[in-house]
Amino acid sequence: MTVYAAGLRVSEVIALKVSDIDADRMTMRIEQGKGAKDRYVPLAARLLRELRAYWQTAPPRVWLFANCQGTRPIDITVAQKIYTLAKLRAGIVKQGGIHALRHAFATHLLEAGVDLHTVQRLLGHRQIFTTMRYFHLSQGRLVGTRSPLDLPQPHSLA
Repeated sequence: MTVYAAGLRVSEVIALKVSDIDADRMTMRIEQGKGAKDRYVPLAARLLRELRAYWQTAPPRVWLFANCQGTRPIDITVAQKIYTLAKLRAGIVKQGGIHALRHAFATHLLEAGVDLHTVQRLLGHRQIFTTMRYFHLSQGRLVGTRSPLDLPQPHSLA
């Protein structure tokens, strides 16, 4: 849920610390993401509720998703296995690893009308072309798009 809610890389989600969550500002700080850049992403209200429930059962100290000893974050392979198991439990048979959630995040924001540059910044991309690779239009969106000729015209020249 955290990967999808914020469009994170698996390396970023496992590196999250409790101190990176700012419930007052409803943001998460992504420290030293790819390219050694820090950035802020929105903290979804639903994710915050789920994290608070998670904290009730397994209160984290430093790392949001710590190893069993609490001494370091979980390993990337553990995060990938958790994703695969959740996918199986949900009956999802579509191919794709945890990174597919990052693609879905970008695609869903773009389909909801969020501009490409905002999505670029949320994903932490330097190049807009990198962000454009994440954009997968749904078939329904393609079919439902109107021709510019059919769009309301501001003024008639006739």
